[in-house]
Amino acid sequence: MVAPTRTNRQTRSAFLTVADLCAALGIARSTFYDWRAKGAVPRTYKLPNGDLRIRTTDFETWLETLEAA
Repeated sequence: MVAPTRTNRQTRSAFLTVADLCAALGIARSTFYDWRAKGAVPRTYKLPNGDLRIRTTDFETWLETLEAA
């Protein structure tokens, strides 16, 4: 059985940019980087060009942990 392949659109929506995350939370970019330095944000992935991405599922799981706390 061959695993289904994702289209470019599906792959892009699987990850958030820092700007996407900041907009979703209503925080400043500097706040994101402060939280990241403290280890208080979801896991980030660094692209070869230096940009960061956050997996959508990691973000949703992280939000659920905040809700439970």
